[in-house]
Amino acid sequence: MADWLTAILLGLVEGLTEFIPVSSTGHLLLLGHFLGFESTGKTFEIVIQLGALLAIISVYFKRLWTLATRWPFDPEARRFLIGLLVAFAPAVVIGFLAYGFIKTVLFETPLVICIALIVGGLLLLWLDRLKKMPTYLDADRYPFRVYFLIGLFQCLAMIPGVSRSGATIAGGLLLGTDKRSAAEFSFFLALPTMGAAVFYDLFKNRDVLDFSDFGLIAVGFVAAFLTALVVVRFLLDFVSKRGFGPFAWWRIAVGVAGIIGLAVTGAL
Repeated sequence: MADWLTAILLGLVEGLTEFIPVSSTGHLLLLGHFLGFESTGKTFEIVIQLGALLAIISVYFKRLWTLATRWPFDPEARRFLIGLLVAFAPAVVIGFLAYGFIKTVLFETPLVICIALIVGGLLLLWLDRLKKMPTYLDADRYPFRVYFLIGLFQCLAMIPGVSRSGATIAGGLLLGTDKRSAAEFSFFLALPTMGAAVFYDLFKNRDVLDFSDFGLIAVGFVAAFLTALVVVRFLLDFVSKRGFGPFAWWRIAVGVAGIIGLAVTGAL
C-alpha cells in the first residue's frame, strides 16, 4: 500500500511541478531521497515524465497539428518550428557531452538541489520585480537570436533544482519577452527537450530498466498527466495576474526545508 501511495504522490508532484518554475526534477529527487524510493534504472521517474508531456500535447493539440501540417507552405509556421529547433539545439549538444557527470554527480547530491532551489527562487523574485518593458509579446515571432539564447538558458536546468521552465522563462524575461509568452514558449520547448531527454534516458538505461512494477508506473503516469493538464490550462492566466513570486517563495521554502532535513538525518 505504501508503494502505491508513494507512486501517486510522486506522479502528482511531477505533474504539478513540471511546467512551473520550481524544478520537478529537484522535487522528485528530494522526495525520493527522504521517502527512500528509487526504481531500478529510475524507470518510474523517467516514464512518468511522459504523462506530463502528454498533457502539453493534449492542451495544444490543435495548434501542434496546424504546425505539423502547414509548415511546408506556411512561412510563419515554418519560422516558429525553426525557432524551436534553434532553442533546442544547445540542450542536445551539452546534454550529450555532460550526460555522465549530470547523472552520476549532480543527480546524486541532494544539497546541490536544495541550494539551486534557493538561489533560483531569489533570482526569480528579482526578475519578477524587475521593471522592464517587454519588447517581444508573441512566442511565435521571437528573433532567432532570442530563441537561441533562451536555449542556452535552458541548459542551466541540467543542474537539478534549477528548473527547465524556470531557466527558459528567466532567460526570456532578461531578453525582453513578456511573462505570458515566455511561459508559453517554455511549454512548446518542453516537447522536444523532454521528449529527447526521456528517450535518451531510456536508451542509456536499457540494460537495467525494470518494468515489473508496471502498475505503479501506470498510476504515476496517470497522476502526472491529470495534474499537469490542470497546470497547463491555468498557468498562463495565473502568471499574467500574479507573476512568479509565489513560485519563487515556494522554491526557497522547499530548499530550506530540504537542507534542514538533510542536517537532521545526517546526510549533509
